[in-house]
Amino acid sequence: MAVDTSSQSVAKAAGDDVARGRSRGTGHRRGPVKRSLSTHWYAWAMVAPVVIVIGVIIGYPLVRGIWLSLTDANERNVERSIGVNHIPASYEFVGLDNYADALTGSQFLGTLGWTLVWTVACVSVTFGLGLVLANMLNRKMAARSVYRMLLILPWAVPGFVSVFAWRFLYDERRGILNQLLAGGGIDAVPWLNDPTWAKFSVIAVNVWLGVPFMMVALLGGLQSIPSEMYEAAEMDGANAWQRFRHITLPGLRSVSTTVILLSTIWTFNMFPVIFLLTRGGPGEATQILVTQAYKFSFEISPRDYAQSSTWGVLILILLMVFAAVYRRVLRKQGEVW
Repeated sequence: MAVDTSSQSVAKAAGDDVARGRSRGTGHRRGPVKRSLSTHWYAWAMVAPVVIVIGVIIGYPLVRGIWLSLTDANERNVERSIGVNHIPASYEFVGLDNYADALTGSQFLGTLGWTLVWTVACVSVTFGLGLVLANMLNRKMAARSVYRMLLILPWAVPGFVSVFAWRFLYDERRGILNQLLAGGGIDAVPWLNDPTWAKFSVIAVNVWLGVPFMMVALLGGLQSIPSEMYEAAEMDGANAWQRFRHITLPGLRSVSTTVILLSTIWTFNMFPVIFLLTRGGPGEATQILVTQAYKFSFEISPRDYAQSSTWGVLILILLMVFAAVYRRVLRKQGEVW
C-alpha cells in the first residue's frame, strides 16, 4: 500500500513538472504567429482594418494590372454592358509580349530618357535651392518667421491651383512673363509651345512646388546639429566652407538620403504638373512614363488597357530597383536605412 501511494506521488509530481515545463516553454511550443497573435492581439485588431483597406485599394488594382499586362485587353474586348446587353470579355493571354514590345520599342525608351532627365534635374535643383534656403533660415535674422511662412506658401497651396496659376503666367499672348519681356523690348517666348522651352517650364513649376518640402526637411536637420560643433571648429580656425563641408553636410546625411529618395519617387511619378500644364506636349516632348500610361488607358482610341498596365508595372519595377540600389549604396557608406 505504501508502495502504491509512493508511486502515485511520483506520478503526480512528474505530471506537475511536465505542466510547469510546458508553461515555461520547455514542452510543446506554439508557432511564432500564434504566439504573436495571443500576445499582441489588441495591436493586430487595431492594424487589421488598415491592412484590409490597403489590400483592397492597392493590392487588388496591382494584381489586376499585372494580369492585364499579360493580355491583349483593350476597349473592344473587355467585359462591358451596352444597354441591356452584356458582352463578355474576349481578350487573350499573350504572356510577356507586351513587355517585349515596350522594351524594344522606341517610344518607351525615348519617354524613359526624358523621364530620367526630368527627375534628375528636378531633384538636383530642388535639393540645392532647399539647402541654400534652409541655411539662410537657420541663421538669426529679422522677420525670420515671415520668410519661413512665405517660402512654405507654395507647399500650402493645392498643386493644381499652382499649376493653373503658372499656366496663366506662361500664356504666350496674355501671360505676365511675356508682358514683362515685352516691356524690356524682348520678343515673346513660346513657353509651352516650343519643346525645349516647355521642358524648362515644367521643371521650373515642379521645382517651385518641391522646394518648400526640401527646405523644411533640411532645416529640421540643420537645427539638430549641435551648435557647439560649429563653435569648436571656428575656434580651430575653420572657415565657412570648411564648417559647411565637414559639419553641415555630414550632419544632414541621414535627412538628405531620405528626402532625396522620396523626392525622386514623387518626381518620377509627378502626373499633375505634366498633365495640367502641357498634357505631354507639344507633341510628345514633355510626356513622362506615368502620363503616357494614362494616355494609353484614357485618351487614345481604342483604349489600350494592356499597354497601360504594362507601362505601370515597368514603372513600379524601375522604382523598386532604384530603391534597392540606393539602399545598398547607403549601406556601403555606413548609413543605416
